[in-house]
Amino acid sequence: MGSSSRPKPRRLPEKLRAIRVALELSQEQMVRKLSYDESPLYAAQISQFEQGKREPPLALLLAYARVANLYVEVVIDDTLDLPSTLPANLKSEGVRRQTQADPKRRKSSNR
Repeated sequence: MGSSSRPKPRRLPEKLRAIRVALELSQEQMVRKLSYDESPLYAAQISQFEQGKREPPLALLLAYARVANLYVEVVIDDTLDLPSTLPANLKSEGVRRQTQADPKRRKSSNR
């Protein structure tokens, strides 16, 4: 029974920030929009998630996906880009998988 950590999505902080910015919400407004009832949520935690200092629990990632009208895998999977417009009209709209030839395409989801 090892205690090694699991691989963490490298693009998660970038995507969480991109979702909040695309929705034109402050960190405080994002806390309210997420309606996360599992435990208290504060703007400082949103900041830590966006900076990659902490990783949000799965239930909170699901809340982010619902607010942006995305499948949760789009938020988590490093090979998937966020759609250019959020919230998405359709959950799969604008979702693109990164290609092997273009692994550095990270800023396309930011405005």
